[in-house]
Amino acid sequence: MEPQPPNSPALPRGVQPLPKRLIPLRRPPILSVVEGRFVPAGTDGITLDAVNTAWESLCARVPRAHDGPMLHVLGTSRNGHGGVTIHCVPTSYRFHAVAREGLDTGVRPIGVKAVCFTPSGQILMAQRGAETLNYAGMWEFAPAGTLEPGVSPVDMILRELREETGWTASAPPVARALAFDPVVRSWEVLYVIDVLPPVVPLQTWECSELRQVNPGEWPEPLAPVAAQMLPIVEAERRVRAR
Repeated sequence: MEPQPPNSPALPRGVQPLPKRLIPLRRPPILSVVEGRFVPAGTDGITLDAVNTAWESLCARVPRAHDGPMLHVLGTSRNGHGGVTIHCVPTSYRFHAVAREGLDTGVRPIGVKAVCFTPSGQILMAQRGAETLNYAGMWEFAPAGTLEPGVSPVDMILRELREETGWTASAPPVARALAFDPVVRSWEVLYVIDVLPPVVPLQTWECSELRQVNPGEWPEPLAPVAAQMLPIVEAERRVRAR
């Protein structure tokens, strides 16, 4: 078993950490979405009653937990030099979220995250709010979000940028990698974005604090997925320094 990072939140009883994975990208990923809706009932003895019970328990602990449509990753495949195709099927968020209650249904969502460079060369970071499901109280690169069916990854990260930080992109987002977060058990398309500040600072429940950080001066505790993204940050800084 791969050891968890020092700042990793405890996994639920019976849930084992999975290996990390980082796939560099030279061009945007392609989503291949199959028709239908994935329901994990009947797999490994999982029942919808068990899922609903676990979901109710989770909502009692995390009242802001919200069910909704998302995409489950069936697998990934290379599609040429520096590209990747992500094979997905629609499903519901609750089928993934109940892993926090010890019920792993095998659902692996696809999400988006970004490293945002400000005009001064600093990087946006957010401390996750106390009411969030994953990495509460920990620092992540902002923004981040779970991809919804019918929304492209680049449109999703731009929407999350507006809604989560209030900042806006000054240039189109550039996809740099596809990563697997072994703690949350999700795939993430990682972007780099040049951003401009809002006229009025935005405050949301998802982020208790938004901070502009000098590269290398990372706030603590740093979420494990943010630590996974540090090679992307360093590679981007080298490119920008040329």
